[in-house]
Amino acid sequence: MSSAVVVEAPGEHRLVAHEPRDPGPGEALVRVHAAGICGSDREVYQGNRPEGYVRYPLVPGHEWSGTVGAVGAGVPSALVGRKVVGEGFRNCQVCDRCHAGETTLCGAGYEETGFTQPGAMAPTLTLPARLLHVLPDDADLTAAALLEPAACIAAAALKANARPGERVAVVGTGTLGMFAVQFLRATSPAELLVVGTRGDREALSRQYGATDFRTKGGPLPDDFDVVIETAGSADAARTSAALLRRGGRLVLTGIPAAGADGLDPTDLVVRQLEVHTVFGAPPDAWAHTVRVFAAGLLDPLPLVTHELPLTEFAQAIELVGAGDPKVGKVLLHP
Repeated sequence: MSSAVVVEAPGEHRLVAHEPRDPGPGEALVRVHAAGICGSDREVYQGNRPEGYVRYPLVPGHEWSGTVGAVGAGVPSALVGRKVVGEGFRNCQVCDRCHAGETTLCGAGYEETGFTQPGAMAPTLTLPARLLHVLPDDADLTAAALLEPAACIAAAALKANARPGERVAVVGTGTLGMFAVQFLRATSPAELLVVGTRGDREALSRQYGATDFRTKGGPLPDDFDVVIETAGSADAARTSAALLRRGGRLVLTGIPAAGADGLDPTDLVVRQLEVHTVFGAPPDAWAHTVRVFAAGLLDPLPLVTHELPLTEFAQAIELVGAGDPKVGKVLLHP
């Protein structure tokens, strides 16, 4: 019997018999290959997700890859059998933000796969076909399961608009940080600095294209053109701003705890820093990610350290929150 994970309420989950939902008009049914777990999934399980950004009971899973098994009316039949990943935000398509391509800011309210809509921690996932992005036939679906976090960083890279020959830096050495290194490397920078708290990430950072690695606490430069922050703390945001030259460009992707001391507005104005933020990945960032992945410029597999069956959901959640430096991306297979 195939099973799905259902989080009934914070701290409560169970395995239930899974019944695939036939795709309706405009929908596709995807056979899930793998679903990744990230910190936000742990928030769902612990009950720490902000109000309005989760709806219980819930099948989690917003990072996933799979193969289209069936399509509904109005969807090209050529999609059947194709390897795919998919956007999570269930945008309305008619508000001004959606028309502008900013679907993560949809004016109709927040709806997202794995948080308010059924997710991919199940053998199949049925969703609007318009959210799918088709992968090459030879794509590695295990690697592709990480393209959702990669797309979030692609959004940051597009906002950063790094140009060839610029000096660029990444603050944070987790999964998002390692994707930021790869996207920035693709812009042919003159220098690519990585700043983190874990010295054991230096080798992987350099493997992905970093030309320098520093740990916070030591002396840091202050003349970089572009910095992408991925660590999710107010301290990381301040470190990132301090790395920039006057007129430099900063993109913040992490979400610190509410009420944390932030950037100094006087410093931002006097140094004329250009500051962007990212919340999720809109369609252009997804398309960019799939192109870069298909071109062989993204290598997610070294970030995967654990692959478990879906029935080991509880163990996977513990691994993600254990703080063990040997734990990277954890994938579940139905």
